[in-house]
Amino acid sequence: MRTFLLPVLFTACFIFESIFLELTPGKYLHHDNLFVPHLLMIALILLTIYGNRNYGIMYGFIFGLLFDVIYIEIIGIYMVVFPIVCYLISKIMKVLQTNLIIVTFVTLIGVALLEVSVYYMSFLIHRTDMVFSTFLHDRLIPTIILNLVLTIIFAYPLKRHFEKLADQLRNE
Repeated sequence: MRTFLLPVLFTACFIFESIFLELTPGKYLHHDNLFVPHLLMIALILLTIYGNRNYGIMYGFIFGLLFDVIYIEIIGIYMVVFPIVCYLISKIMKVLQTNLIIVTFVTLIGVALLEVSVYYMSFLIHRTDMVFSTFLHDRLIPTIILNLVLTIIFAYPLKRHFEKLADQLRNE
């Protein structure tokens, strides 16, 4: 049953990312900074850590392709970066404990890795001319702060759901 809820959960995260700024009052967000919610990436990382690595990579590929088709003109950036980040996080978590503080920190590393990878790919193909220091100050740091708040809010419920999913997969 929980495996059927995964596409619904990830679709909800995908849609929430696009309407997040519409739902957030503008007075809380400074106009010079870019706050980018990555709830989908947070959910993928938590699935990779607490659930099943292969599911995390597979859903990363599928929703990365969907992200590219809907939001980006170039197919392949998110389709490649989402699964790679999930894979790297799974390797990192083999040597670390899975308590919520460490998982929160590792999730923020994954979000930062996603942001920096997309920035460098966009910079290499001349889709952006933003220098790295501007990117760091105006986009990366505010994005990390926002995603820290989102991780704190959603980590425990997603952890419980993905652990039950992992138990269900082990029992099958």
